[in-house]
Amino acid sequence: MSRRLNGTALIIAALVATLGALAFPVWSYGDRSGTGEANLDASTIATRWGPLSATDRDLIVKVRLAGLWELPAGQQAIERAPSEAVKAAGDHLVVGHTDLDARVREVAAQLGIELPNQPNAQQQGWLDELTAARGETYQRKFANILRNAHGKVFSLIAQVRHTTRNALVRQLASDANQTVLDHITMLEGTGFVDFDALAAEAAGRSTASPTGPPAPSGPAPAEPVPASPTGDQSFTSRPSPSDAAHSGP
Repeated sequence: MSRRLNGTALIIAALVATLGALAFPVWSYGDRSGTGEANLDASTIATRWGPLSATDRDLIVKVRLAGLWELPAGQQAIERAPSEAVKAAGDHLVVGHTDLDARVREVAAQLGIELPNQPNAQQQGWLDELTAARGETYQRKFANILRNAHGKVFSLIAQVRHTTRNALVRQLASDANQTVLDHITMLEGTGFVDFDALAAEAAGRSTASPTGPPAPSGPAPAEPVPASPTGDQSFTSRPSPSDAAHSGP
């Protein structure tokens, strides 16, 4: 009898241990801090305009940083660029970031976020590189450095606009999206942007395999007719320096 009881007790103990082993991973995975949802909750704070995540705060700081170096870069282009297309792009940078910087400072004050007052080391390096360049070299550097920087922040703006639960950040992302797209259009309109270099750099950062339909067979299609070099310039802006020179009193 005692042997039967001991055997039964061992079986029960083994079943309890097995159930515990099965239950522990489920409990530990759901509560561990490494999950995306847990990290989102841990870094998010409540505000009267909705939850404010770490990604929201990152966008606010990056919008401020963009203005700190792109505004002087635009002013420099207005003063130094040989071509009117580059001067016009610089003018759009100045106008756009003057307005956007005022908005981001207002949003940051409402949300209690401390903003930087100087460009970061990389941005200051870009400004120094532009300052040292002359002529067509300057124009190519201006168009490509700024086009690359705008393209990278464009993806962050889209992510935040899609995911934010904060009304102030959502509106800021919408404003930034309009401004950045206008600047991209103007920079591409200079004719100096190296699209092959942009694509190669993006491909070097990507770890995913390309998707989409296979390449068409047969002869290559005819090259499309290029669009107007300046693109859509309907974005509200003050007159460019050349316009101002030809306008009457």
